[in-house]
Amino acid sequence: MRGLLILLSLACLANAQHQALIDYLERRLLAIEDRISLWHEQITRYASELRELKQQMVSQLENLDKEKETLRTSLDSMGSRVDRVERELDYLETQNGAQPCVDVDDKLIEQQVTLVQEKQKAKYFKLTDCSDMISSIKAMKILKRVGGPKGMWTKDTSGASKKIYIFNGTAEDTINEFASVQDLTRSQGFSLSSDLKLPSPWSGTGHVVHNNQVYYVSRAEEITVVKFDTRNNSVTDSAVFPLQDHVPVYGLTSETLMDLAVDEEGLWAIYATRQNEKHISLAKMDANSLDVEQMWDTNCPRENAEAAFVICGTLYVVYNTKQPGRSRVQCVFDVNDMVTTEEAALIYFPKRYGSHSSLKYNPQEQLLYAWDDGYQILYKLVMKKKLEI
Repeated sequence: MRGLLILLSLACLANAQHQALIDYLERRLLAIEDRISLWHEQITRYASELRELKQQMVSQLENLDKEKETLRTSLDSMGSRVDRVERELDYLETQNGAQPCVDVDDKLIEQQVTLVQEKQKAKYFKLTDCSDMISSIKAMKILKRVGGPKGMWTKDTSGASKKIYIFNGTAEDTINEFASVQDLTRSQGFSLSSDLKLPSPWSGTGHVVHNNQVYYVSRAEEITVVKFDTRNNSVTDSAVFPLQDHVPVYGLTSETLMDLAVDEEGLWAIYATRQNEKHISLAKMDANSLDVEQMWDTNCPRENAEAAFVICGTLYVVYNTKQPGRSRVQCVFDVNDMVTTEEAALIYFPKRYGSHSSLKYNPQEQLLYAWDDGYQILYKLVMKKKLEI
């Protein structure tokens, strides 16, 4: 009996040791499982952080590529401007000998006056075979009323984009950009537009968009034409217009000191100065370098003029008539002397609301984009050949 009790005691002791071993192993397994779970969480977190870091690196590399392209474009533009300045300095050095410093400014002023006179007298060489002129205005379509009484709206005149650009007001720095005319017409105000911020405020309503470039007039101490790339939101070039003492180009739009225009021949500047303040002047500009290629003094009066545009090298100036709600072209100036005001038929615009603050011709569509007291209007033109008159 005593031996049996001893055996039972030994068996219980063995079971207790076995149970203790099992409990110990279970605790170790649970600790290992907790450690594995912690490692899994850490690995998942590290993987997520690595993915985020990769995305950030990709984004940073894309931004660096964009900044590199922008810097390259700026350097190319700066290089061309430096080359232009060097050529002008070389030319001035060949034309002017060593003079006392007090006489240099006078010589430079005389040189600038001479260059302007030469540009006014030189014969204009056409860039295209365009010989169209307006016969009449076929139709008028009111698309929208958005913005203030004065402004400008247009499409890219080169046909490079379907986007619509709205310059609301006469002294702002943010353009409203619509993806299409359809988005403009169905938009509640500017709700469907995106903002395109310029580096400096524009002045007046005389701006254009051509080949993905915004050409706008900025005024500080001098009149400056700024070229702004809509694709990378950067200034491509800028140039001070080589004349001073500007006066408003139109008698009825006093905020506009210079009106830029685009036709089949390229970029034009419509302006007026105090030296010839009763009449409007015209200049042909290089759209790439912003150099002034040639200038003309026209016989078109500023008084009672509200807007103007250029088609095939012909300037059409629009005046406010005494008839209620009517405007018409009363003065025409053709740089090739093929059209005169007397020969061209008087072109009337349909009934309008106030006064045109801007008229922008699109040579791809043969449409006029008009801003009339906050209304965005399209005028469909009927054309004919100049030689037919």
